Amino acid sequence: MKTVAIQGIEGAYHEIAARRFFKEKGEENVDILPCNQFKDVVSAVKKDPNIIGIMAIENTIAGSLLQNHELIRESDLVVVGEQKIRISHSFAALPGESVETINEVNSHPIALMQCADYLNTLHKIKIVEEEDTALSAKIIAENKLKGHAAICSKYAAELYGLQVLEEGIETNKRNFTRFLIISNRWVADDLVKSNEINKSSLVFTLPHTEGSLSKILTIFYFYNLNLTKIQSLPILGREWEYLFYIDLTFTDILNYKQGLDAARPLMRDFKILGEYKENLMI
Repeated sequence: MKTVAIQGIEGAYHEIAARRFFKEKGEENVDILPCNQFKDVVSAVKKDPNIIGIMAIENTIAGSLLQNHELIRESDLVVVGEQKIRISHSFAALPGESVETINEVNSHPIALMQCADYLNTLHKIKIVEEEDTALSAKIIAENKLKGHAAICSKYAAELYGLQVLEEGIETNKRNFTRFLIISNRWVADDLVKSNEINKSSLVFTLPHTEGSLSKILTIFYFYNLNLTKIQSLPILGREWEYLFYIDLTFTDILNYKQGLDAARPLMRDFKILGEYKENLMI
C-alpha cells in the first residue's frame, strides 16, 4: 500500500488527486498521511523514502502556487508524475438543513473566492475563512453546527456525513488544479517507467545579456520541445535576477536530451526537477 502525504486532511482535493493518480496506475489502496502545511509534506517524504508526496502547483483560476515551486527545488526531491483534476465545489451542511436555514459558510479563502457568484445570491450570510475545505466540513460535522455550511468537495461532505445542498457552485466551470507527485530520488525509478516519459520540469537562471531567454526558447523550438509552462520567481538577495521554472513536453526523448545538451551551456543553476509521464486526464 502506498502512503501519500497531503496538505490538509482526508477529504481534501489533494486526497482526491492522489487516489486518482494511483488508481490510473492500477493501485487502488492508498494510505493518506495528513500534513498541516506544504513544507510538512516535503519533510515527511524526505524523512521516509516509502512516503510519496503530492502538492498542488497551479490552478486555472488562482494561478501558480509559487511557494511550492521553491519547496520542490530546495528539497532535492524528484517530480515523478502529475495529476490534473476538475475542482467542483459543493455547499454542504448537517442533515435536515436547507439553503434557507444557513447563516454562516466556512471554507478555504480560495474556494470562497471561486464561489463568489453563488454566495452573492445568499442574503444575510456570514462568510468565514478556514484553513481547508475538508476541515470546514469536519468541524461542522463533529461540532454539529446548525446553520453552518461548508464549501468543499462532494467526497468530503459524504466522508463527514454532511448533506449536499447544492453541487457545482463554482463560478467558472473550467476550474482545474494540477498536482505534482514527489518522491525521494532513490525510489523515483520505481515510480516512473522510462519508456513513458514525455514531460519534464526544469529550473534555471540566465545571465543578464540581450536575448538570453530567446536563445533558450529557439533551441527548444529547433528540437521540437513544447513549452507548456514558464514561471519566473525573483531570487532573494540577487536584485533583478530570476529563476525560470518551465515544463516541456516531447514525443522523442532523444530530441529532448539533445535539446537540453544544446541549451545547458547558456543556462546557470540548471536543475531537472523531474521527468515523468504527462497526465492528460482532466
